[in-house]
Amino acid sequence: QRKNPFSSEDKLASKPVHTHRDPTYGRPPEGSQTEQRGKDAQSHVGKEVEELCLIIKSIGEVGEDGHVSVTFGQLFETYVTISNKVVGILLRARKHSLVHFEGEMLWQGKDDGVIITLL
Repeated sequence: QRKNPFSSEDKLASKPVHTHRDPTYGRPPEGSQTEQRGKDAQSHVGKEVEELCLIIKSIGEVGEDGHVSVTFGQLFETYVTISNKVVGILLRARKHSLVHFEGEMLWQGKDDGVIITLL
């Protein structure tokens, strides 16, 4: 309902949708410590994703399609000694199309048989 039924005028009740968005909206000011902390955190997570991919490559097996695969259980047991954020890093790696696995989330014990494929 874009028209106000209680108004005698034929005006739209809501304001028009703005198509121009400020590119700095929701971002810290340039050169601030907050911006630097964000960049440092992003760099750190990027390094963890790279390390995860190297671990998958080293402990996984090459399949018929040429991709390296490992089960979540095996990866969890290996990677948890390095970092307790294995699931979060896996989700980040999938977001960047570096790995593939079925399901939205992986749970220790329940999803130990899920195959994780390095792309």
